[in-house]
Amino acid sequence: MPATEARASAADYLISRHRFSAWEALPWLLALAAFFAFPDRMTFGTQVLIMVLFALSLDLIMGYAGIVSLGHAAFFGIGAYTVALFAARLGWNEPISGLLAAAALAALVGLVSGWFLLRYSGLTLLMLTLATAIMLQELGNFRSDISGGYDGVPGLAFAPLFGIFDYDLYSRTFYLFTLAVLLILFFLVRRIVYSPFGQALTGIRENVRRMHAIGSPVHRRLVTVYTIAAAIAGVAGALFTQSNAYVTLTAFDFEVSAKVMIMLILGGTGRLYGAFVGAVVYMVLEDHLSRLSPAFWQFGIGLLLVLTVLFARRGLLGLLEDLGKLLRTTARR
Repeated sequence: MPATEARASAADYLISRHRFSAWEALPWLLALAAFFAFPDRMTFGTQVLIMVLFALSLDLIMGYAGIVSLGHAAFFGIGAYTVALFAARLGWNEPISGLLAAAALAALVGLVSGWFLLRYSGLTLLMLTLATAIMLQELGNFRSDISGGYDGVPGLAFAPLFGIFDYDLYSRTFYLFTLAVLLILFFLVRRIVYSPFGQALTGIRENVRRMHAIGSPVHRRLVTVYTIAAAIAGVAGALFTQSNAYVTLTAFDFEVSAKVMIMLILGGTGRLYGAFVGAVVYMVLEDHLSRLSPAFWQFGIGLLLVLTVLFARRGLLGLLEDLGKLLRTTARR
């Protein structure tokens, strides 16, 4: 096939993948339906949407670029503390500009750390990302005069959204605000992964040596996507602080990084909507199981994770896709 025809075929493929399917409206319709069906559960719903956004940021680097990180909470914590310290120390409590500041600072840390860390891979990279989050947490503990130490920064107050919409007891305003931010950033991520840049990331994930051999700027592309993912994680952390009106150094915990990775594995990596499925399933199970058994609720999560890894290698979303194909095949017969 001539080079021009190959490029045309590749372009047609990207355009076809970039087209929206009717089923893609389903998660957003369900999110809006939840707003009306469970008006007194919007505080919990807001936390679910925040974790969906956080999982989506991890999926961008792990699912598409093959960067496995155990320190993604570093950027979540940076975003969380950016809006907290700006509000508590500087009196800057406007929510949207706070999100932008959190994204910018998290992206800066992602750029600097990624430039060095992404020269490594495998277990070395895994440990370095974990160490980065731990060092940032200890830095915050060391400068407790600024961060509040492990007591955190409580009692934060933020200005009404657009100067009009105040925050009610049930977090309805924050739920819609978080959903809007998630929608914007989701379509940004979707555009990235279906672009030529996104296809190059998939190539790096599948065969990094071949990408080096054809002259692809592998390190630069990895640093770029790592920076973007850091910014999105920073926005998720900022939303967490704004919706809860406090933050502590537990935002940097290894548990936070492990939790979001479990969500992604449950939903399915490299699938965009896997972050939705995994985060919702994890958060709902955590909520119900912790009420049934406060001491042993993690057993249920662990059991589901083991079953998913053993019998649904592509996650719950992949399992649903396989069932759909099976039903369509059966229907044709």
